[in-house]
Amino acid sequence: MSEELYDVIILGGGPAGLTAGIYTSRQGLNTLLFEGKQLGGRAWGPHRIENYPGFPEGLTGTELTDLFIEQANKFGVEIKAETVVGLTDMGDAKMVLSRRGVYRARTVIIATGLQRRQLSIPGEQEYKGRGVSYCVICDGPFFADQIVAVVGSGKDAVEDVLRLSETAKRVYAIPGSAGYAGDLEGLEEMKERDNVEIFHGVNISSIEGGNVVSRITLENGPVAGLDVDGVFVILDSVGTADLVGDAGVETDERGCIKVDKHQRTNLDGVFAAGECVCGGSQIVVAAGEGANAGLMAFRYVRSVRK
Repeated sequence: MSEELYDVIILGGGPAGLTAGIYTSRQGLNTLLFEGKQLGGRAWGPHRIENYPGFPEGLTGTELTDLFIEQANKFGVEIKAETVVGLTDMGDAKMVLSRRGVYRARTVIIATGLQRRQLSIPGEQEYKGRGVSYCVICDGPFFADQIVAVVGSGKDAVEDVLRLSETAKRVYAIPGSAGYAGDLEGLEEMKERDNVEIFHGVNISSIEGGNVVSRITLENGPVAGLDVDGVFVILDSVGTADLVGDAGVETDERGCIKVDKHQRTNLDGVFAAGECVCGGSQIVVAAGEGANAGLMAFRYVRSVRK
């Protein structure tokens, strides 16, 4: 076990976690941040971000998150490339267990994000950021007047088909072999859209292209494949309930962490921000929640120090 008692430990190095770290470390709090995969999280990958304030010409996800990381380093956030596997609330101190050790802090900010389930088919990884996307709000505007496919059968997938149909030339809705639930909100409206074509009982077997996506192949479909400019994979999200559940952090049925308007969880001194609270997948939203969590953590640490 580490002998040091940190003021703040942050779980996750995406926009929410990095912003929280910028706020807490700038206030003089001894801050440790864990990220076991890619610093910047899912924000690191997009080939173009045009809706983050202050960058009217746009920039890549890598460029934006590198600036987040540079700023966090500037204010002294200690960053460890370790995977966190457990959290325990010990009252005055919180215990964080990683694969390499045990760490203690006065307060914890959970910013672990959400991981979209993937198709796990040939071409999906290869074309991420080059036609394959998991966020319509983020990347939909790049496909105006183009042909896209939306893979998924849930409420989010239906909403995203409707959203894309407002600007795309054509939208192929592919719910998979299980199909859509009959009572999904927006489903009837989606069926009435002239530029939406639904492929029932069909699965995608591969994603193909050159420099960017140009085609998908289908299993059990009326055609062998479809020419497309983009593929949006909108499957269920994987929550963080397994990580935080043992500590007693409340989550909803989707695994989303419950917080109040100050990013406070049900545990004193434990906050959460970003996609893990399921408030949306926009970088600016995650950063704002991270800032709020950082400010609340500072106030909490100041109160317990007294």
